[in-house]
Amino acid sequence: MSKEILVNIEPQEKRVALVQDGQLQEFYIERPQDRTIVGNIYKGKIEAVLPSLGAAFVDIGLPKKGFLYLSEIEFAFESVDEPKAQKDKEIKKGQEVLVQVVKESFGTKGPRLSTHIGLAGRYLVIMPQDKQVGISRRIEDDIERRRLRQIFNELKLPKDVGFIVRTAACGKSKQELGRDAQFLYKLWKRLEKIVEQKKAPSLIYEEYDLTLRAIRDSFTEDVTKLIVDSKPEYYRIQNFMRTFLSYLAKKVEFYRGDDLFAEKDIERQIARINESKVYLKSKAYLVIEPTEGLVVIDVNSGGFKKKFNQEETAFKVNTEAAIEAARQLVLRDLGGIIVIDFIDMEKEGHRREIFNILKKALSNDRAKYDILGISKFGVVEMTRERIHKTVQMLSFQTCPYCQGRGRVKSATTIAIYALKELKRFLKDKTLKEVNVTLFPSVIAEILKNKEDLRSIEHRFKTKVNFISNPTLHIEDVHIV
Repeated sequence: MSKEILVNIEPQEKRVALVQDGQLQEFYIERPQDRTIVGNIYKGKIEAVLPSLGAAFVDIGLPKKGFLYLSEIEFAFESVDEPKAQKDKEIKKGQEVLVQVVKESFGTKGPRLSTHIGLAGRYLVIMPQDKQVGISRRIEDDIERRRLRQIFNELKLPKDVGFIVRTAACGKSKQELGRDAQFLYKLWKRLEKIVEQKKAPSLIYEEYDLTLRAIRDSFTEDVTKLIVDSKPEYYRIQNFMRTFLSYLAKKVEFYRGDDLFAEKDIERQIARINESKVYLKSKAYLVIEPTEGLVVIDVNSGGFKKKFNQEETAFKVNTEAAIEAARQLVLRDLGGIIVIDFIDMEKEGHRREIFNILKKALSNDRAKYDILGISKFGVVEMTRERIHKTVQMLSFQTCPYCQGRGRVKSATTIAIYALKELKRFLKDKTLKEVNVTLFPSVIAEILKNKEDLRSIEHRFKTKVNFISNPTLHIEDVHIV
């Protein structure tokens, strides 16, 4: 089984793809203006308390105030020298509080905050406000859980903090876990000093960027290789690997070709992420329809033509659909209430087996989810946490042509695409000039960073002329 992490770096964005046997399993985008704040720690100030909502709004120095449930405010402080507050302490406007972002801003809502601080390492998460050691529920092997518990009983860990053992800790030695714990404890002590020095509102700790998060969370021993197409990013990754994951550094490769994602057939798979129909190998298909708070996944037999009776046909299609539905939830990062409507099956045993297949397929999902049983009509209801902005949110804007009934790609996305297409067009050609016709806002986006354009002109020894056409569809790119 081949498992790869592909990292594509463009001037305006970073993209990371997790690929297994050539099939895209996870895909993430990060742009400078949209960089996630999930995981960031802030010293904030309570702006308003709303007992009716059981929440407070917290100023953390960002345009939108953070949202914090009152039940979580256990560690507020009047000043940096004041001891941690008790649960029965009155929460007042102007009070300072140390918070961590647990969910991005969505629409008009500000970021969701928590006072339960957690700093993730390679194998552990340090929990400064807790005093116990917990083991991830996803480590199901009882022998391994006992081994890890024994290691932590032997390690002389600080008593003023707690730890959670991550799934990546499976099979790791006492020395590796101890080193990770020591690093996290030193990091927390450094942050405590920063908290004392800074005034609210202020940023105390900034989470890793997309590339380093992917390495920390997904670059495990079963990954065959990590391939990156940017030399500066390659050197940055190597520096990170030498510090934290030296034993995996030899698996990092620098890509010297022209288009990493195209060569690996990832661009085509990315293009399908936003399609409502997902075809299965059997020619059956899923229809995925997300709304603001609900996602419906409908299973259809489509062109499935094997000669089974109705019950066996439904079971065969549903088996394949359960695995693909779980993959699509992760790939599209779908959240909220999710309803999966499988093809009706008469046999209780079949329904139970499909439910177990779905649960097993979801077992590697890092997002929190809660799943109910399967009904006699073949309907599964579940909820799934969405932490970051989805690929669709980052890549598309409300369509001006249909007044929000559909979506078109944003000017930034088309600008990046146009420059890629321009490079593909000029490859193996010798031209003094080339004309590119685009929608006006796309040209404006490209001209914000003229260095990228000059780099293309210098590389291909050509002059690029942009022709603005406001009647053109925003996604159209014409190169002649």
